[in-house]
Amino acid sequence: MYSEKLRNLEERNLLRYLKDRDSAQGPKVRFNGREYINFSSNDYLGLANHPYLIEKVKKTLDEYGFGSGASRLLSGGTVLHKHLEEKVAQFKDTESSLVFNSGYAANTGVIPALADEDTALFSDELNHASIIDGCRLSTARTLVYRHKDVAHLEELMKKEGPKKKIILTDTVFSMDGDIAPLRELTDICKNYDAVLYLDEAHATGVIGHGKGALAHFALRPEPWIIQMGTFSKALGSFGAFLAGTSGVALWLLNNARSFMFSTALPSCVVAASLAALELIENNSLLINRLWENRERAARGIKNIGYDIMKSVTPIIPVKTGTIENTLNMSNYLFEKGIFAPSIRPPTVKEPRIRINITAAHTDEDIEMLIEALKKA
Repeated sequence: MYSEKLRNLEERNLLRYLKDRDSAQGPKVRFNGREYINFSSNDYLGLANHPYLIEKVKKTLDEYGFGSGASRLLSGGTVLHKHLEEKVAQFKDTESSLVFNSGYAANTGVIPALADEDTALFSDELNHASIIDGCRLSTARTLVYRHKDVAHLEELMKKEGPKKKIILTDTVFSMDGDIAPLRELTDICKNYDAVLYLDEAHATGVIGHGKGALAHFALRPEPWIIQMGTFSKALGSFGAFLAGTSGVALWLLNNARSFMFSTALPSCVVAASLAALELIENNSLLINRLWENRERAARGIKNIGYDIMKSVTPIIPVKTGTIENTLNMSNYLFEKGIFAPSIRPPTVKEPRIRINITAAHTDEDIEMLIEALKKA
């Protein structure tokens, strides 16, 4: 049925296949019995297999079992879900929070619930697909501003008149590794009485001593700022959260369809998220190690002549020029025992190798990466 369309993708080097590992997630992974250094993971702090998380999961399995059986509104949740929401609110210094099943579910549920036909949404052009889809699912008018271009954003906002305004942005951009200009964005929100919606998926546990982008810029979580973050990246667990005022949380509980009509996360998953938050609050060594590794890798990659674009985080894009170059480089790295998949359109406009550095990588891992890139 789709053979012609699939052939078209293949001819343009855009056809993708799954590559499933036969090992646990970590800095080293196995495919077909061979070990590779893993530079594709969002497990920034190496918590996905941390003994403390596993211990908490096992204990919770014994007490609560696995399946949830229903949505939160039908008592599919447990007291652990409530504890996690209280913990997130304390962690993010907000009045309240609400747990979602994934970052994608959060963005596609929250944005349509916040925006109606009298709302104008202003979205950074490099925002994650889940934000884009959340905007599409809403009845609001969506305007896209050039990446991090505050002047262009303000120009668009001036034309929208008295409509309710919401600015939406990733804080750490997942394919470029740069950070949104939050000081300027908060100033604009004050001037135009706008809401600021932040996607903290790649910022939570990474910047601002783990607290995220507001802490990174020494900004307060004002009532007109709404934060979405995930447990599935630096926190090594699964699911997502929305942090803001108690009024916003209650409104979303009653109106975000992805929350209302989804079976609750298993309690053992929630326990893992609680354990991860506890770990990063009480141990700054992991975050320090992440940034030491990031600086070592970024410096080494730049020193051998590669353009890492404007990355300032552990997400390091390596510019490759063409789709063919990208595929060739990824395949070469794979032959050398390094897993760093090619990133191609439509995920990005410019193809690249996306290197993700974690706290779990060793100095030797990073040296092997740099040496392989040098030979590539």
